[in-house]
Amino acid sequence: MRRLGTCLATLAGLLLTAAGDTFSGGCLFDEPYSTCGYSQAEDDDFNWEQVNTLTKPTSDPWMPSGSFMLVNTSGRPEGQRAHLLLPQLKENDTHCIDFHYFVSSKSNTAPGLLNVYVKVNNGPLGNPIWNISGDPTRTWNRAELAISTFWPNFYQVIFEVITSGHQGYLVIDEVKVLGHPCTRTPHFLRIQNVEVNAGQFATFQCSAIGRTVVGDRLWLQGIDVRDAPLKEIKVTSSRRFIASFNVVNTTKRDAGKYRCMIRTEGGVGISNYAELVVKEPPVPIAPPQLASVGATYLWIQLNANSINGDGPIVAREVEYCTASGSWNDRQPVDSTSYKIGHLDPDTEYEISVLLTRPGEGGTGSPGPALRTRTKCADPMRGPRKLEVVEVKSRQITIRWEPFGYNVTRCHSYNLTVHYCYQVGGQEQVREEVSWDTDNSHPQHTITNLSPYTNVSVKLILMNPEGRKESQELIIQTDEDLPGAVPTESIQGSTFEEKIFLQWREPIQTYGVITLYEITYKAVSSFDPEIDLSNQSGRVSKLGNETHFLFFGLYPGTTYSFTIRASTAKGFGPPATNQFTTRISAPSMPTYELETPLNQTDNTVTVMLKPAHSRGAPVSVYQVVVEEERPRRTKKTTEILKCYPVPIHFQNASILNSQYYFAAEFPANSLQAAQPFTIGDNKTYNGYWNTPLLPHKSYRIYFQAASKANGETKIDCVRVATKGAATPKPVPEPEKETDHTVKIAGVIAGILLFVIIFLGVVLVMKKRKLAKKRKETMSSTRQEMTVMVNSMDKSYAEQGTNCDEAFSFMDTHNLNGRSVSSPSSFTMKTNTLSTSVPNSYYPDPFVPTAILVPINDESHTMASDTSSLVQSHTYKKRELADVPYQTGQLHPAIRVADLLQHITQMKCAEGYGFKEEYESFFEGQSAPWDSAKKDENRMKNRYGNIIAYDHSRVRLQTIEGDTNSDYINGNYIDGYHRPNHYIATQGPMQETIYDFWRMVWHENTASIVMVTNLVEVGRVKCCKYWPDDTEIYKDIKVTLIETELLAEYVIRTFAVEKRGVHEIREIRQFHFTGWPDHGVPYHATGLLGFVRQVKSKSPPNAGPLVVHCSAGAGRTGCFIVIDIMLDMAEREGVVDIYNCVRELRSRRVNMVQTEEQYVFIHDAILEACLCGDTSVPASQVRSLYYDMNKLDPQTNSSQIKEEFRV
Repeated sequence: MRRLGTCLATLAGLLLTAAGDTFSGGCLFDEPYSTCGYSQAEDDDFNWEQVNTLTKPTSDPWMPSGSFMLVNTSGRPEGQRAHLLLPQLKENDTHCIDFHYFVSSKSNTAPGLLNVYVKVNNGPLGNPIWNISGDPTRTWNRAELAISTFWPNFYQVIFEVITSGHQGYLVIDEVKVLGHPCTRTPHFLRIQNVEVNAGQFATFQCSAIGRTVVGDRLWLQGIDVRDAPLKEIKVTSSRRFIASFNVVNTTKRDAGKYRCMIRTEGGVGISNYAELVVKEPPVPIAPPQLASVGATYLWIQLNANSINGDGPIVAREVEYCTASGSWNDRQPVDSTSYKIGHLDPDTEYEISVLLTRPGEGGTGSPGPALRTRTKCADPMRGPRKLEVVEVKSRQITIRWEPFGYNVTRCHSYNLTVHYCYQVGGQEQVREEVSWDTDNSHPQHTITNLSPYTNVSVKLILMNPEGRKESQELIIQTDEDLPGAVPTESIQGSTFEEKIFLQWREPIQTYGVITLYEITYKAVSSFDPEIDLSNQSGRVSKLGNETHFLFFGLYPGTTYSFTIRASTAKGFGPPATNQFTTRISAPSMPTYELETPLNQTDNTVTVMLKPAHSRGAPVSVYQVVVEEERPRRTKKTTEILKCYPVPIHFQNASILNSQYYFAAEFPANSLQAAQPFTIGDNKTYNGYWNTPLLPHKSYRIYFQAASKANGETKIDCVRVATKGAATPKPVPEPEKETDHTVKIAGVIAGILLFVIIFLGVVLVMKKRKLAKKRKETMSSTRQEMTVMVNSMDKSYAEQGTNCDEAFSFMDTHNLNGRSVSSPSSFTMKTNTLSTSVPNSYYPDPFVPTAILVPINDESHTMASDTSSLVQSHTYKKRELADVPYQTGQLHPAIRVADLLQHITQMKCAEGYGFKEEYESFFEGQSAPWDSAKKDENRMKNRYGNIIAYDHSRVRLQTIEGDTNSDYINGNYIDGYHRPNHYIATQGPMQETIYDFWRMVWHENTASIVMVTNLVEVGRVKCCKYWPDDTEIYKDIKVTLIETELLAEYVIRTFAVEKRGVHEIREIRQFHFTGWPDHGVPYHATGLLGFVRQVKSKSPPNAGPLVVHCSAGAGRTGCFIVIDIMLDMAEREGVVDIYNCVRELRSRRVNMVQTEEQYVFIHDAILEACLCGDTSVPASQVRSLYYDMNKLDPQTNSSQIKEEFRV
């Protein structure tokens, strides 16, 4: 049977050979196998054996018969190998390798594994393409190898046996290389190399000729790489199909050679090797480089020349994301640098570069990242809603709207609290960093501030790139207890029975000084007999008064004064100083009759009575004899004088003195009344009491002197008179022989003196009369300046100045003082008497007002000031209960001080009108939301001069128009008259009707216009009145009368309103004398205009409507002048500064320029100094005639003298 099988196999081989050509490489193993070019591997564990049972029969039943190559596995351990190598084949045409194999086993188990390898181009062995490892068949089987390798490739077929440790045989025979396709196994066409990028699928397309049936196994075999399973088969014809294989998720390790394999029942088909090239997508080795950086951009260099992976690079991309964010963005780049824009400031970014090579999946992973941060950007805005939380005397707490990164635009920032305030005239600027920025309700407390101080606060948001500020908030700290009044400022001008005390407010006021408390107490006196127990008290003064005159004090007494200042929080610490009143002259006894006790031709005996001390004990008594001589001057009222200069009788004769001291004795020698004889020819304390001459008349005086503290005060009284006994002269006791000569010399000298004196008097009289009127004004002003200077000079000079002031007021009968001839012969030299009631002590230096005479030298000073500022009766309307409030830092100025004040302010180097005007708040100080509404914007002439909400005039609303209540006008308070004025802009064409509505609604009787219609070519005000009659909707205005004057026009209108049965008379006072630039050169015209407005305005009418163009500058001037004239008349003071400040609180920028502010002062001064100088037209003729009359003594007229002045 085995022989038969062998024969049949041989026959089949012959038939195949007959069917087609065979190629070299086959072998029937009839001859040694080496002759066929077969060989065995040198490193095998054992060798194949060539067996020919025909020549060497075998009795082993498990061995086939014939000639063949055999591997006997008996006795061989598992895993040993033996290889039979066919010669290398290089066939270009389609061919098939056919061979027979036989497997037998004595134990009916597989003796081993038979593998077939095809090694191409001496390459690696690879995996077996065919194998048999099943159970022994004990029959010959046939297998085909459809090998598709093509020139110039060559290949080698290798048979390998691997023992299994079981006994048996593995046999091969009749290996043939046929020149035709295999009959049972498909042949593969040439497969192509495949290139993919790592991570992608590598697809091999294997086209085959032949048929495939179910059960065939197709796969992709690689050399030293993984095999790939079949993906799909696509049959293209009955004998053609295409098999697809995918190498998934390729990596560099998958690169290599692959071939297509098919295992059929009849054999195996093998394709050529194709190369799988796996390219690694390129990745930059280094991160990108930062070229430049901004707040919202980063400029980078890709730095992609050095890469990991494979090229070529066909595209570049930049990928970036925030370091802490989850998003990223990728942008293509076509150059070696790239600017990344629209970034967030102060944010850290990671930036990578991605490179792309050809093919799907050719983009590599991001390269190393550049980690960098954008710059900070300028903050978006400053902090908002800065407001006050708490205000105390020395600290304030503020808060603001919280903000975040969207505002700061930087994670590193500072929030600085910037504040400044004035301390001692010096601006203090401070900054504090606020750390409370992350709180949902941030706030900051500023400490160590001064009480009652305006603190300007703003927040500054800063980062490295910029800063933004909040709006400025001005906060005033609360009041506190004031500091002490400076002790050195407490100065006293001392008199005999009064002390004029002055002081300055505390350096640290810490609020508004509302009150001063002065306590005083007598601590000692030069006169030990004075009882000081009742000499104490307490006085309160308002905060704007820093002086007080203490009456009713004891002379020669030291008083302690303690002053405390008070704010709303209470009194501060006290300050004390002591002052001593001047001693007073002794009080002399009264002598009702001058009859002496005894009288002879040469003597007079009188009763001397002791004097009473006043402030100091009597030091000495003196008897004075005065000779009565004929008067050589015009008789005047006799004024008693005392005799401070002692003159001996001998000296009196030489000096031709009218008096001499007859006696002097100490005070203790006259404890009680006692007689004394004048002329007793005795000497008293060095004074010769010479006998009187009978032919002369004498007046006998008794005087007492007190001395203390370097002062001497004398009082005297006439105790007797002695008439001449006979006309016959009696020779004097001393030098009688020379008496006649002396008398003749004296008479001659006197006559010569009288003649010369009369000549001089006549010459000087004419000159004086010529200059008298010219000097009236200047002398009076000088007298006033002398008086007021006492308040402004240094404290060291005030004693003398106070004397001058009192002397001035005594002379002019001011402040209740009077000087008259005494009712008796008793007189107190250097003593000031007063009739001021004890219940009120006015400032001795401040008369109620001072009227300065101008034209009439017969005028005298008076306390009535009605002619000072105006000549009409003051009209009252809605008087307020409280007086006009003056400021603390800028107190009211007395009329008496006004000239000096203005002179100082104009000449001052440190603080003058310029600095005072610049201290006013400029611009908006209150809300004006209504004026800013779009519906009202066209009603405003100027965008920055509009009406505040709190004081604006509200018109009656027109039905259907909710915004018809607006007009650009504000109420202004007058002097003790709330809402006495309406300050408004000059009407525009669109607002004329609104203007007349306001005039009607407010019951206005007077309109004051302080502008011309056109100035410097610009329209300043629309003409809102008719030349005859005009109807403005429901208001009819008719011009009744026009009165033209030099500098103003008065127009009278009749105004009617539809539906109202009333005709109102309204006057318009139009001042035309204001120049286009600056202010009027003289205030006289404007003052006359103000008086006209005041005199012709009904007292019970509505507010006075005042307008210029904007309703601020000239309007403010008119209102301030009008208020201040009222104040000067009523109080004798003016308060221009606080008046302007009050006006600005009601309407923006009232009194717009420094020049206008100075002009107001000059106008008020002119009103106070000159009064009303206007003359009625009816009196001009007679007045002019009188003024042209020549004075016969001066040969000049009044009009000439006024012109010289």
